[in-house]
Amino acid sequence: MDPRRVLLFREIARHGSLSAAARALGWTQPAISQHLRGLEREVAQPLVVREATGVRLTDAGAALLRHADALAARLSAAEDELAMLAELRSGRLRIAAFPSAAATVAPRLMTALSRRYPDIDVRLIEVEPPEALGLLRAGDCDLAVVFDHSPSDTDLAVHPVREDPVRVVLAAEHPLAAQRTVDLAKLARESWIAGCLRCRDHLLQLTGRAGFEPDIRHETDDYVVVQNLVAAGFAVALLPQLALDAFTHPGVVAVPIRGGASRVVSAVTVAGSDAVPAIKAALGLLRKAGGPRIAPEYAKAGEDEE
Repeated sequence: MDPRRVLLFREIARHGSLSAAARALGWTQPAISQHLRGLEREVAQPLVVREATGVRLTDAGAALLRHADALAARLSAAEDELAMLAELRSGRLRIAAFPSAAATVAPRLMTALSRRYPDIDVRLIEVEPPEALGLLRAGDCDLAVVFDHSPSDTDLAVHPVREDPVRVVLAAEHPLAAQRTVDLAKLARESWIAGCLRCRDHLLQLTGRAGFEPDIRHETDDYVVVQNLVAAGFAVALLPQLALDAFTHPGVVAVPIRGGASRVVSAVTVAGSDAVPAIKAALGLLRKAGGPRIAPEYAKAGEDEE
């Protein structure tokens, strides 16, 4: 297959029609159509079905698009690395981060980058970890700041940054609010707030170990909403320290869980792209920013990056 045609097909798929892809690329529609037909001859099957409002991908087209996204991601990494080598302090870094990291980790990273490398174009998008990894695989971001509550395998390069302790969030007047640590078993009769799927799973794991199933009355991913509900006395909740660093309601108290609990914040890149100067610099600055020590089982190669 001609890789240029594969990338052109990616634009057709992303824009939903030949005419829209032609406008985006500055080509004529007949030229786009000719290259699409050539690619379909190369793969010996149709890649799109033409409809009144545009095109719809066939199964073969959907399969090829996944490879086209990977190709675009690697080419984007290559372009950035070559640009930095040729022009020294030039280049682009696109960061995707989950909400509490976008409010805390990302601004600190962006400030450090702008001071050391003022010519790097740094951009941020706030999305949840699954969406951030999707952007990374599609070549639409260079570095994804994500979290997990346990190590996991991935087809991408994972660079653990810090542990993020999880706290019990109680109303200031709650009977356990003055405790140095809280035994979750003592909250078995409370109403609870649950967040995203992984946060909910972590809540269920921790309460399961404490011997009870939580009575989840409210669901929200917004840590401001969580704290307002807790302060009003409607429930208790678990929140990571980064969320509390971003915002702490004056009417709540965050208490460590007895025995400890945390999630791991990691920077994720396309495998091999950590050699791109802007990405390498960002990884080094993230590690130097410090934070709670990374547990040994999370440690990976590359800790000497600067």
